[in-house]
Amino acid sequence: MADYTLHCFLESGNAYKPALMLQLAGADWDAAFVDFMNGANRSPEFRALNEMGEVPVLIDHTQGDIVISQSGVMLWHLADRFDQFAARNAEEHREVLRWLLWDNHKFTGNLATFRFMHKFMGKGETPEAQFAKARMIQAFKLLNRRLEEREWVAADRVTIADLSLAGYCFWPDHYETDWNDYPNIKAWLGRIEALPNFARPEDILPTSAA
Repeated sequence: MADYTLHCFLESGNAYKPALMLQLAGADWDAAFVDFMNGANRSPEFRALNEMGEVPVLIDHTQGDIVISQSGVMLWHLADRFDQFAARNAEEHREVLRWLLWDNHKFTGNLATFRFMHKFMGKGETPEAQFAKARMIQAFKLLNRRLEEREWVAADRVTIADLSLAGYCFWPDHYETDWNDYPNIKAWLGRIEALPNFARPEDILPTSAA
C-alpha cells in the first residue's frame, strides 16, 4: 500500500493541488478514480468517506488512515511532512494562510465556477457565469500585481500557497484566458513547471478506474 491515496479525477483542479504537492515531494501515493461526472461522489459509499460529497479526498496511511477533505487542509497537513513547502515562521504562516483563504474564496472560487459553467455546462453566457468571469478577471489582475516584483506568492520560495493557487491554472482555454495577458502569472507558472518532479494534471490524475 502507498503512503497516501488521493480520491480524484482529471478535471478537478482542487484534486490537482494535493496531487501536485505529492508529486513534487516525491511521495509514495496512488490515485483512486472518482467518476464525478456520473455522480459517484453522491453515492452512499463516497459520502461515508466524505460527508460533503466533494472531491478530492486524501487518505494518509502513515497516520492510521486519516481521511482528509478540502484541498487547503490537505496541503496544510502534507506540509507537516514535506516541510520544504511549509511556512518557517509566524509571519510566513500568516501569509500562507491569507493566500490559501483568498484562493478558495476569490481565485479558485470564481475561476472554477466560470470554468464549470462555460466548459462543462455550456452556460458561459448566462448572467451568473459572466458575474463569476468578471470576478475571476479581477482575481487574475490582483495575483499578477502580487507577482510584479517577487517570484512566489507568500514567501521567498515556493509554498503550499503557490500550489493551491496553481491548481486550476493549467487549463486556461477552459475559461477563455491567455496568460500572455498576465505576464507575471505566466512567469510564475513557468517557475512551477521548472520544479523537480513537476507533472501536469493529465500526467498524474486519472480519467477512469483503469
